[in-house]
Amino acid sequence: MITKSQWRKFIDQPWVEWGLMALGVLLIIGGLIISPLPGPGGVFLIAPGVALILKTSMWAKRRYVRFKRWQPKAGGWADWALRRRSAQRRAEIRKQETARIEEGGAN
Repeated sequence: MITKSQWRKFIDQPWVEWGLMALGVLLIIGGLIISPLPGPGGVFLIAPGVALILKTSMWAKRRYVRFKRWQPKAGGWADWALRRRSAQRRAEIRKQETARIEEGGAN
């Protein structure tokens, strides 16, 4: 069985990162080709493609951060759609702080 550290070492190899990025680009292209068809089919290819590109590209990450600063609400939706751990962690902290404030105000 493969461990987390072995998996991370494998994913961090340059050829694997380039392969994942290429797969992300292919998924986005496939989603754009399928999108004119009736139904939401293109979304199911574009979203994982964007997630793969964000995982492997620093350029895309910088653009994503700039987008989130420009459109905070849309950035929140993007975090939710990408299931980002950091966004989930921040939301949980925010929820705990809100509960603590409400609890303190009730006393």
